[in-house]
Amino acid sequence: MTSNPIETSRRSTRLPVGVYLLAFSLFAMGSAEFLLAGVLPAVAADLKVSLSSAGFLITAFALGVVVGGPPFAVLSLRWPRRTALMATQGVFAAGVAAGLLGNYQVLLLSRVISGIAYAGFFAVASVTAISLVTSDRNARASGVVVSGLSVAMVAGGPAGTLLSHFTQWRGGFWAVVALTLAGIVGCSIGVPAADTGSRSAARPSVSRELVTIRTPRLWVIYGVTILTTAAYMITFNYLAAMLADITGMPSVWIPAVLALFGVGAFAGLSIGGRISDQRPHVALLTGAVAIAVLSVTMVITIHHFWAVIPTVLLLGVAAFVLNPAIYGRVFAIAGDAPTLAGATTVSAFQLGISCTPLLAAAALGRGAALTWISLIGAVLAAIAVPLILVDRTGLQRAAALDGTIAALPTTRRSPR
Repeated sequence: MTSNPIETSRRSTRLPVGVYLLAFSLFAMGSAEFLLAGVLPAVAADLKVSLSSAGFLITAFALGVVVGGPPFAVLSLRWPRRTALMATQGVFAAGVAAGLLGNYQVLLLSRVISGIAYAGFFAVASVTAISLVTSDRNARASGVVVSGLSVAMVAGGPAGTLLSHFTQWRGGFWAVVALTLAGIVGCSIGVPAADTGSRSAARPSVSRELVTIRTPRLWVIYGVTILTTAAYMITFNYLAAMLADITGMPSVWIPAVLALFGVGAFAGLSIGGRISDQRPHVALLTGAVAIAVLSVTMVITIHHFWAVIPTVLLLGVAAFVLNPAIYGRVFAIAGDAPTLAGATTVSAFQLGISCTPLLAAAALGRGAALTWISLIGAVLAAIAVPLILVDRTGLQRAAALDGTIAALPTTRRSPR
C-alpha cells in the first residue's frame, strides 16, 4: 500500500508536539508576569507595604530576566536541553511558592529568582523548538512558542486575577505553580532527551557562545527588539488610563478592549511565523511601520469609542508580527551558538518593556498630555526602521558574497 504524497506533505508541515508543549509551559510561567499587575493593590494591603513598594515586585522580576538570563544560559550550556527546561521550570515554581509563603522581603527575592528561571526557560525553549524542526520552519516554531506568552496576556493573567478575587491574591499564583508543574511533566514526556531534528546540533561551547554574542549584526537585532517592544508596550501599559480618562469608556469594558490587543498579538504571531522564515525583513519592516502609524492613529481614535477598538486590535497584530522574525534573524546569525544569543533576546524584550515607565514618566512629568505616550511609541518604532534596513543590507551583501565565492572556478584550466 502506497502513501498519498499530498497527505505526506501535509504531515511534514506539522510542527512536533514538543513545540506546543513548550508554548504551554511559557503560557503557565508568563501568566505570573501579567497576573501581578492585576492584584497589586491586594498584595500591598496584605503585606502592609505601600503601593509603590509593591510595584518593586514587578521591577524585581524584570531585573531577574534582564540581568540573570544570559549568565544562567551560559552556566546551563552543557546540560541536556530537556534537563534545562525541567530545571528552570522547577526553580520558577519553587520561587513562586516560596514567595507566597514568606513576607515582603522573601517575595521580592523570589521574584528575582523566578525572573532568572523564566529567562533561562524562554531561551532554552526557543533553541529547543528550532532543534525539533527543519531550518525553513525556525521562525514558525519560535512563533508558536512565543504564542504561549500572548495567550498568557489574553487569558492567563485575567483568569488568574479573577481567581485571586475569589481566593485572595495568592490563589492565582498557586494556580501558576500547578500549571508549571504540569509543564514539567509535559516536557518530560513530549520533549526528546536529545536533538532529533534534521540538523545535528553542534557540541555546546562556552567560548563559541561568547564569540558569537559579540557579532555586531546580533546587536542590531537586539536594538530593533528593544525599540519595537518599547514602542508598542508604552501604549499598551497606559491604554487602560487613556480609555478611562480620554475615551470615557465604562470600566467594565476596558478589560475586554485590552484583551483585544492579545487577540491581535496571537494573530500577528501566526502571520509572522508563516512569512518570517522566507521574508524576515518584510515582517520586521511591516511591523515597525505599522506600529508607528497605528500609534499616531491612536492619538486620534482614542477620542472615539467605535474607532479605538479596531486600532487596539491592529496594534496587537503589528506588534507581534515582528517576534518570529526577530527570533528567526537571531538564530540565523547565531546558528552555531544559539543559547546565549536566545537568552539575550529575552533580556532585550524585557528591557524594552522595563524602559517604558521611565519614558512615560519623563513626558508626563513635564505636563505632557496622556496621548503623548503613543507619540513616543511612534518615534521609537520609526527609529527601529533604519536598523532593520541595516540588517537587510548586511544580509544582502553576505548573500552576494556567497554567490560570488560559489561562482569562482575550483580548478584552473590546464595549458595546452
